[in-house]
Formats: sequence, structure tokens, C-alpha cells
Amino acid sequence: MIVVTGSNGFIGSNLIKGLNNLGHTDIIAIDDHSNPELKENITHCEISDYLEIQEFFDQVKTRRFDNQNIEAIFHQGACSNTMEWDSEYLYKNNLLYSKELLKLANRIKIPFIYASSASVYGDGSEFEESIENENPINLYAYSKFKFDQIVRQELKKNETQIVGLRYFNVYGPQEQHKGNMASVAYHLHNQLKDNNKIKLFEGSHGYGNGEQRRDFIYVDDVVKVNLWFLKNKKISGIFNLGTGRSQTFNDVANAVIDWNKKGTIEYIEFPEKLRDAYQSFTQADITKLRKVGYEEEFLSVQEGVFRYLNSLEGWPRNEPS
Repeated sequence: MIVVTGSNGFIGSNLIKGLNNLGHTDIIAIDDHSNPELKENITHCEISDYLEIQEFFDQVKTRRFDNQNIEAIFHQGACSNTMEWDSEYLYKNNLLYSKELLKLANRIKIPFIYASSASVYGDGSEFEESIENENPINLYAYSKFKFDQIVRQELKKNETQIVGLRYFNVYGPQEQHKGNMASVAYHLHNQLKDNNKIKLFEGSHGYGNGEQRRDFIYVDDVVKVNLWFLKNKKISGIFNLGTGRSQTFNDVANAVIDWNKKGTIEYIEFPEKLRDAYQSFTQADITKLRKVGYEEEFLSVQEGVFRYLNSLEGWPRNEPS
């Protein structure tokens, strides 16, 4: 069996779909299954069992799973709200639970593949997986950074597979429940549907109107990398997971406009309160990922947005050539 935490969330549910496509159906789904909005994400996925978060971790502590035939753990569950300032809540959900799962994986010697975050780089401009480039600027980022440091110590002495994947700006189907934390593509599409107009920030931090840049990665590509590591169990480490090329917010907006075949862009004043807490540029350094053998190409924003909106609206339109 395979354990997937955060099973009902954005990346977790897409990961289960990817596992199903490979023939894996003996999956234990761990999440808040009382939330009907979240549970919809795995309605059409094949799983063998599901457990509530606290119920699962209580059983982990009592070592119920130590003698189970678990093949791997995909740990996607966490508080992903970068605006969360409850330190106890973040400690429990992003650090304590992660540590318990890592201990379980070590005890029974199985792969442990978990979601880290590009937020650990803070407002820096270097995105290589090296501690001197890491400068978390909020509690969420610090919780991810702190667990990465625990993993780095484990990697020095561990013989089982441990993989941390630092997700950059992921977008795609089944993220609607995330509200303000949903992707730029999702929000811009809804803006356009509401008033035929997309709003982007004016120029800032040396960039022109709408020219601030991010490394946007489609969720299917994220799933592919997770599954690649499952097949390559001898490879461990912490890896950036982005496309390796940044694209502008204008690129995202224009892809949304192209798909809808209508709409215009309006540039609005950059909020003063964000000037000292805004990343104008991110771009994953994927040299390390390529060196360990991952060769597949990543979708561009134009390709990914078309696939996303086709899925979101159920109107198949050809991807840009």
C-alpha cells in the first residue's frame, strides 16, 4: 500500500490520480475527510482506505503501521497558508507530523517523498538548494525550512530514500478550495469571466507593468516528478521543482485571454504594503534535478493554462502550437 497525506488537497489528489494511472489502487488517503469541499477532489480516485489526520497520527505513534505492507509515503499534507501566524498550529501541522512520518519511514525502511516549498528562499534571488540561499520570511516558510534542515541531517546517515521537493508556483485542476491561495491562473480566469478584464500590478522592483516573473509549473509535471522518484528509489535529496524558466504575469494573463478568446489587461497601482514583502522574480535552479537523471520537459505557461482551463471549464480547446 501507499500512504498519501493531504490526499484531498490540490497536489495530493492529483498525485493519487497519477498513482491510479500506474495501477496503484491500494492507497491510504490521509486528510480532513469531514470537509465535503475537499472530499470532492478524490471522489473519482481509487483508494483502499481513508483516515482522519489525527486518527492516523495516533496510530503512527502507537506503531500500528510498523508491520503493515507500506511501499512508500507521499507526504503532501500541511498548512499551506503563507499568511498563517499561529506558530503552534504550524508547528503541529508542518513540523511535528512531518517528523513522525519521517521516523515511521526510517523504521520500516521505505521511501519518504515530501512537499517542501520554494518559500524557503524568501526574498532572495538565488534559487540553488543551498542553505546560504535560504532566508524564510514568514512562519509558513520557516516551518518548511526547519524540516528541510532535519532531513539534511538524516540524509547524512540514512540508507532509505528521502526526497524533499521544493514546489514553486504550482497551478492546475482541483485547487478551487484554496481561496486566496489558489494560483494566479485560476484568479485571472475568474476575473475575466466576471468583467471581461484582468487586473495586474503596475511595474515594481525594476520590472515593467505585469512583467514581474515567477516559475509557474503545471500540477501534472509536479506529479510526474514525484512518481519518477518512486521508480528511482536509490536517489535521495532536496530538489527544486519548477520548470527552470520564469515567465511573466503578462504571459499568464495573455494565455487566459487567448483561451477565452476575449478580455483585456488593466494595470493597477502596486500596493505600498507589499513593496517590502513581494517576490518579483523566482526561477527554480533545476540543475540538481537534471543531474540525478530527470529528463522530461516541463509545460510552458501557455501550454499549461490551456490544459488547465480545458479541465476547469470542460470546453476542449487546442493548445497553442
